[in-house]
Amino acid sequence: MYVSHLSLTDFRSYHQVDLTFEPGITALVGPNGQGKTNLVEAIGYVSTFSSHRVPTDAPLVRAGASAAVVRSRIVRAQDDGSERALVIDLQLGSGRSNRVKLNGTAARSRDVVGALRSVLFAPEDLALVKGDPDGRRRFVDELAVQVTPRLAGVFSEYDRVVRQRTALLKSAAGFRGSRSNLDLSTLDVWDAKLAELAAQVIVARQAVVTALGPYVADAYERVSDGQGDARVTYRSSLTAVLDGPDADRLPPEERAASGATATAQVVEAQMLEALARVRPKELERGVCLVGPHRDDLVLTLGELPAKGYASHGESWSFALALRLASYELLTHGPQAGTPDDAARLWVADSGPDGEPVLMLDDVFAELDAKRRQRLSEMVAGARQVFVTAAVPGDVPDRLAGARFDVLASEVARVG
Repeated sequence: MYVSHLSLTDFRSYHQVDLTFEPGITALVGPNGQGKTNLVEAIGYVSTFSSHRVPTDAPLVRAGASAAVVRSRIVRAQDDGSERALVIDLQLGSGRSNRVKLNGTAARSRDVVGALRSVLFAPEDLALVKGDPDGRRRFVDELAVQVTPRLAGVFSEYDRVVRQRTALLKSAAGFRGSRSNLDLSTLDVWDAKLAELAAQVIVARQAVVTALGPYVADAYERVSDGQGDARVTYRSSLTAVLDGPDADRLPPEERAASGATATAQVVEAQMLEALARVRPKELERGVCLVGPHRDDLVLTLGELPAKGYASHGESWSFALALRLASYELLTHGPQAGTPDDAARLWVADSGPDGEPVLMLDDVFAELDAKRRQRLSEMVAGARQVFVTAAVPGDVPDRLAGARFDVLASEVARVG
């Protein structure tokens, strides 16, 4: 697939811009702060309905404007060799729900997300290695949604249930009477709903991480020229609760399962057991202490965790490997030998031509000559690649292609 047209109105620094692209390499060149990243951010937003730079949509609307409009035309190859075009219109309004159109007809976000697959590597991705777990959880969730778009609704509903349950726990924590007088039947209802959704989230994440692992190891080896063994594993908060001192007393199906081997039914039972165990502490503290919102993606180099031990260069290479691995996974699916439990997540509802658009935002300026060459060799064959750079010399010769100069949010094609 590829983006053939992008139109922005009052998005970030752009009042109005209309651009036409072709498959292959596209370089966006210009000094820092001129609007290059805003263009790839807009493409990424069409893909995930979120920004890689800010948690809310308000900063995406140009100062002084009431709404921003992003319009994109996406071309996807069909099984019979023909091509099909999709036009997606997004209106982002500060303080109100976004409006979505697909081929001119009003649509729901959940029906459009995933129509464009994309992988964006940006300097902010260094936080995947050095930052807090929430960024790594978001990375896995966004990848899972691109694999299976219906999961967007599951993740959204899980977040809603966590907020509702947390509000109830806070209310109970502030209760000044005896807790024996509290009616906890409502909490039981929320526990059941939380466990049901948490099971789907955990199983999906474990499947993605299991399938992603071999690609991460390969990408890191190629980017770093064999300078380390990179691994990714999923750490569930269930483990700390269920694998405690009394773990041997539990039936096997209630002990914490690892990897992608547990079914949703098994994980749901584990969640209910864990929630029962931590309820006294939750009532005391007024927070949800177990669930996917407290899980983490563990990144390891050799025998040591990457966070806190990896150098700046190693961290940069690991973050890049995560994105390149995502591209390979979306393009080719799980490698041979991936457990069936993990491979089962890959379904046909993503349609033909699953290869994502690849975007590399200001990546080559951070790499030495050898790593530039290796990276350019890895991505040169992709269907569509966007590269941003401050100066033309930062774009390797291997990635010569169309070039647009960007200056003060004015975009001009020069090659």
